[in-house]
Amino acid sequence: MLGNTENWNTFNIATKKACLDIFLPNEQSIKIEIITSDTAERVLEVVSYKIGLCRELLGYFGLFLIRFGKEGKLSVVKKLADFELPYVSLGSSEVENCKVGLRKWYMDPSLDSMLMDCSVAVDLLYMQAIQDIEKGWAKPTEAQRQKLEAFQKEDNQTKFLELAREVQHYGYLQLDPCTCDYPEPGSGAVLSVGNNEISCCITLPDSQTQDIVFQMSRVKCWQVTFLGTPLDTDGPQTTLNQNLELRFQYSEDSCWQWFVIYTKQAFLLSSCLKKMISEKMVKLAAENTEMQIEVLEQSKSKKYHIQQSQQKDYSSFLSRKSKIKIAKDDCVFGNIKEEDL
Repeated sequence: MLGNTENWNTFNIATKKACLDIFLPNEQSIKIEIITSDTAERVLEVVSYKIGLCRELLGYFGLFLIRFGKEGKLSVVKKLADFELPYVSLGSSEVENCKVGLRKWYMDPSLDSMLMDCSVAVDLLYMQAIQDIEKGWAKPTEAQRQKLEAFQKEDNQTKFLELAREVQHYGYLQLDPCTCDYPEPGSGAVLSVGNNEISCCITLPDSQTQDIVFQMSRVKCWQVTFLGTPLDTDGPQTTLNQNLELRFQYSEDSCWQWFVIYTKQAFLLSSCLKKMISEKMVKLAAENTEMQIEVLEQSKSKKYHIQQSQQKDYSSFLSRKSKIKIAKDDCVFGNIKEEDL
């Protein structure tokens, strides 16, 4: 602990008790007591205890820096890594109206099923689904919207979430408007990421929009690049305009192409891509295990069936042989050993 304190003193950060507001998906907050050196992993544990979230479900949720803008606009600035310090990250953030928020942290909507036995987890999913629909991140049809509103009035969370999973872009994370290099450099774009795809709504030069979907199964790799441009070189220090780009290589018609996105949320987008890849790998591993078990069980069943058939034929042979012996010798059972059966 002493080493930890000394480490913080090196950066002129005092390790002390503090209060931190954590915003839930319904934009209400809870206040928790922490130590300024608590990691996001530790803070998440405190939050889960405070709201009664099952500890084994912690991995399905995460802490984020979220900016609440004008007219109810919401922007996820970044996902806090487990080792990051929410108190320090919040204090050092240059983004105005930034808060620490709790959101689910998985990109595969089908994983909702893993949380349905915990009422607190269901509450959080329900809050976030409502928020995402209100913010326009999830896009229900008019018929879906009417049904969702009816379920919401009844406070039927289960039915609401069942239908919500059918809504376009449900469970996706939408980034702030940015620019890309398609169909030409500087084209405006809005990205929604989730369910193993990157969905882009691109504004064309004639102000029309074009929807493009990139499947993660066809993404070969990606990289984040820092594009620092000097703004003020008169003083002793150079101020940089911190622009970021994320470019990924994509297979289109058997040809690999690079698609470039210019966004300050490049690291958040990268985290989402990594999350989708890891979830896909876990899912494939589970399916492979189930397949191996099924093959093993089928193999055992087939082997057992063969053994049964062999045993049946062997018994039949013994039966015929015993008849011959019975005709010859009345003391047949004394001649059959246990290993012969």
